[in-house]
Amino acid sequence: MQLHISANDGVPIYLQIVNQVKYLVASRRLAAGDELPAIRVLAERLVVNPNTVARAYRELEAEGVVEKRRTAGTYVADHGSPLARRERLKILTARVDALLVEARQMNVPFEELLKLVHQREGAMRSAVPREAPHD
Repeated sequence: MQLHISANDGVPIYLQIVNQVKYLVASRRLAAGDELPAIRVLAERLVVNPNTVARAYRELEAEGVVEKRRTAGTYVADHGSPLARRERLKILTARVDALLVEARQMNVPFEELLKLVHQREGAMRSAVPREAPHD
């Protein structure tokens, strides 16, 4: 699990950890049942106070993203994060907003943009290799 902490971005460090773990779960880079690093291990890796990591883990647990198992560590919730879909949609919303702004700045009409999106989706769908039939 790769996290990147910035002391200069104005967001509290524990929230940076929370947000990045949520992103990893939402993007499925962390799957249900995956173990998160121990608090002390992650604190050493990020060069932060262990209390900061503990606070982030408590926040993630309160939101249902992770679950603590007594003496066994912290794991991505088995039932799947209730916020995984919401986080994915949040990420996509930001990207769609950026695309719409850029299209407007380039004077590309919405209908033309929508047509382009449909074309690209079709091209991607046809480029996905299909499994060979099983005998």
